[in-house]
Amino acid sequence: MRRQRLVAFFSATALVTGIIVSIPVAANAAPACDGNSPIESCVGVTSDGAPYSMMVPANFNGTVALYSHGYRYNIDIPVGIPLIGGRKVTNTPEPVPDGNAAVAQYLFSQGIAVVGSGFARQGWNADSAIKTNVELIGVFKAQFPKTKKVVAWGSSLGGFITQGLAEKYPNLISAAAPMCMADNVAAELTMAGDFLWGLKTLFDPSIKGGNYSAGAAGNGEAITDIVKIFTVMGKLQASLSTNAWPDTSSATGKALAAGGIPPRSALLLLGLMSGIPTQSAHFDSVSGPPGALKLSFPLALSPALAILENGTSAAILAVLATQDVELQTGGVTFDNSKTDYATRIENEQVIFNAALSGNTAIGALLGALSAANPGSPRIVGNSAATTKLMALHSNTGKINVPTILMTGVADPITPAGASQRIVDAYAEQFANDKLAAFAAYKTTKRYVPPVNKLLMLWNMTPSKGYTTFTDAGSPITTIPAASGTNHCNFTSAQLILVAKSMISASQTGKLPSGGGIVTAGRRAGNLVVDALFRAPLLKYYDH
Repeated sequence: MRRQRLVAFFSATALVTGIIVSIPVAANAAPACDGNSPIESCVGVTSDGAPYSMMVPANFNGTVALYSHGYRYNIDIPVGIPLIGGRKVTNTPEPVPDGNAAVAQYLFSQGIAVVGSGFARQGWNADSAIKTNVELIGVFKAQFPKTKKVVAWGSSLGGFITQGLAEKYPNLISAAAPMCMADNVAAELTMAGDFLWGLKTLFDPSIKGGNYSAGAAGNGEAITDIVKIFTVMGKLQASLSTNAWPDTSSATGKALAAGGIPPRSALLLLGLMSGIPTQSAHFDSVSGPPGALKLSFPLALSPALAILENGTSAAILAVLATQDVELQTGGVTFDNSKTDYATRIENEQVIFNAALSGNTAIGALLGALSAANPGSPRIVGNSAATTKLMALHSNTGKINVPTILMTGVADPITPAGASQRIVDAYAEQFANDKLAAFAAYKTTKRYVPPVNKLLMLWNMTPSKGYTTFTDAGSPITTIPAASGTNHCNFTSAQLILVAKSMISASQTGKLPSGGGIVTAGRRAGNLVVDALFRAPLLKYYDH
């Protein structure tokens, strides 16, 4: 009997990634449910045209987990594009992270239902997604009246959406778990846009980089930019052994080359001024191969190689998200006309001085990228478009319900600083709650301490370093990405720990704390609870 139940659970969780069902034509109609056991599946469409999926176990205990998926491209990507080629625009519902069967099995075994929307539009969609989720909660409760608790979680932009839901509608959910959370749109696009502007300015001025046309023409321009990004990144990778600047370099880039500045130093500076992590999937910035490069590799080469890996992802985000947001706002939203990149790297130019080739080279690079250099034209945003951009939903960081944050410390798409901003905001909120409790004590003579509502789980990179080398001393980049790197690079064990903590908090109102969560985080894999750890905020906030 036990084996049969396990088989049934596995069969049901497999449907999370491969379910093919008939979606009701009429939006806002009651969901269509199959009545199956042990897992009942329901599908439907909310009033905005967003398809959704519900999966409810026979042992449903009244708690449902609402998952919000991350940023999806809103144009089709041709098959030939590396890494992301062949992806089509899709609004397929995603009721658990990436259709993870182990996570679904855990939730079902606990009597937890799952639900998720594909959302009405892809791209940057926080405003509409929050509204969709509000409606979807009501639809689920109407279909399953025994619902007592709703917990919300999400990844990347879905984490941002989850935090927004908790800020605006705390009465609808009992706990939240924003994972690898994106920052507000202006901060995210500044990070990606700064790096893309730097690539264009130094290495390939034919990259359009923004002000994309509408419709199919704009799609073609964006895809062309992505091809150029991969091409120039390939040339930069080759230049690490030759010190030859790409043949597509601008006049400004060629002048730096004539001055003897290695392209790797220029690439690293672009990453530092943008706030891109200097640890990546395969480069830890501390390890070197045995022999002559043991010390020089981590000092001079590894940080640039990390930017090469991470920056490629950031530049692609810059192209696709910029095109998306420009279409939504009606004009250019990126603006670096007043950005002081020298101030941006005041600390980093000391830490990475050797990799940047010393003070003279740093001065030349910053001079080349200065607003005073006509060879590095800055971008001026459209004021009306910028106003519309700033009117898009933004999160304040207010914590209304028990909340678990989890993020990789070297995530190149949604840097850890996005979660740090929430941590900082809650530290101020909690301090004010304490002051309010003391004030109440003066009247009631009874001190009621505030309850902590935030748990921060840092997904750390391996402490002993993780870059590996061939016998010839070349770095190996074909192995899986290290813990704490890449975008939303979480294991099933880490996701289940978040789910378990979120569900527990929804029932008790308290987050796990003390040695128990520290041990659980370590066992799940490099998850650390450390009040003294601080991730740098996104460079957007360096005013």
